[in-house]
Amino acid sequence: MKTAHRRVYIIGAGFSGKGIAQEMISSGALGSVVAFVDDDPSLRGKMWEGIPILGPIGDIQRHLTSIPADEAIIAMPSVSHEVLKRVYGTLTDVGLVTIRILPHVSQIIDGPPRIIQTRELDPQDLLGRDPVTISLKRSLSYLRGKRVLITGAGGSIGSELSRQLLSGGAQRLYLFDHEENSVYEIDKELKLLQNAGVGEAATVVPVVGELKDRDFVDFILGRLKADVIFHCAAYKHVGMLEANPVEAIKNNVFGTKFLVESALKHDVSRLVLISTDKAVDPSCIYGASKMLAEEIVLSASHERGDYMVVRFGNVLDSRGSIVPLFRRQIESGGPVTVTDAQVSRYFMTIPEAASLVLKAGGVGTGGTLYSLDMGDPILIRELAEQMIRFYGFEPHREIAIEFIGLLPGEKRAERLYSDDERPVSTPYRRINRVIRNPRFNGELTSLISSLEPVCFHSDETSDQYRNRHVLRARLAHYIPSIGAPDDEPEY
Repeated sequence: MKTAHRRVYIIGAGFSGKGIAQEMISSGALGSVVAFVDDDPSLRGKMWEGIPILGPIGDIQRHLTSIPADEAIIAMPSVSHEVLKRVYGTLTDVGLVTIRILPHVSQIIDGPPRIIQTRELDPQDLLGRDPVTISLKRSLSYLRGKRVLITGAGGSIGSELSRQLLSGGAQRLYLFDHEENSVYEIDKELKLLQNAGVGEAATVVPVVGELKDRDFVDFILGRLKADVIFHCAAYKHVGMLEANPVEAIKNNVFGTKFLVESALKHDVSRLVLISTDKAVDPSCIYGASKMLAEEIVLSASHERGDYMVVRFGNVLDSRGSIVPLFRRQIESGGPVTVTDAQVSRYFMTIPEAASLVLKAGGVGTGGTLYSLDMGDPILIRELAEQMIRFYGFEPHREIAIEFIGLLPGEKRAERLYSDDERPVSTPYRRINRVIRNPRFNGELTSLISSLEPVCFHSDETSDQYRNRHVLRARLAHYIPSIGAPDDEPEY
């Protein structure tokens, strides 16, 4: 956080802007608010707590000559992407390098905004569509007083679910991840947010462990007595999992299997699996692993009614996604690498995806697959061009874009539904229910059993252990779209 000598313009003199200013005044250590700037002519020329309200935003250069500032905080959480782009362009044109933003109203739940919730403006704030606004305090009422477990809590979706769950009134939040540092970071962040007055008084409990360890999963679920599980944990990188297919199946399929079995055993009343559009007619091991994970969760509905799946496409700026990759490439002078000029993907922001998952988890019914409305797909080439411009360069002239060819297992375009699936709208914006029939003709158990000796060692089947060729052949028998290349190595 900036120190008190920083002179700050707050863009937006409404409830949010005044809330941020009041906190800065009270603290005295977060910078000095020297002016509000707002387009509302009825506010112009007035004072609030001794701070002048200037305007319009387009005249900010003139105001800076009389009231200098070092940085700006954009406190307009309901503003559209188009207005945000205009405001950002104005601020950068006048030389304000440090620009912070208070996230969209759907991300700050229903409480007063806090300075700790502001962050540096990012390309994702200017990309894509305007996110849906959800009253999460109302949506999360089904979690009040409950014990909630988030697997993959250190990842992009898991960590955002954790932040938003602070306002749900849960009794306990269990942050489960196999990566120690990720758990440490989100645990520390949630406690800082709570100390700053964000959310409610949930007990946050970090848990480091492996879903692939069946005994541990059964033990920990017995101890934690979770009421609700959001299952976000998965290996996700398409290229990496093509090179490590056995580990992909072991983690994504058997990790899900062990979690569901233990959840049923220990009376977990609700489980929500986070899935992906790559599970639709999968062309890669990752997609196949998520297709199987979907079936495992949905088939558990005959034993318990509230186990469901929420499927969606890419999220902007997730760890390891193309947004941080493009950022690094731009910062190093390029080129920005795109696999194919026509490749496209569905995108939404991480907070919007998390909000919709939480909403679906409360209104959804067991045994149902839900799909989030992702809007129109975006050409990756155009995303690269927009990011290059965000960082102040001209695409193709100052920063080159290089087309490197589709990667193994990659499609030019993804789909949210297969030909034998049919989306129907629900009363809830951007949440669709998918009408479908179970896959694998009742042979899901047989398929998973055939993969087990490849993923777990047994003296009786040691010749199959870690054998990639065997794994691919068995998967391709049930999921022909992934193929079984002749040159697939054994190990």
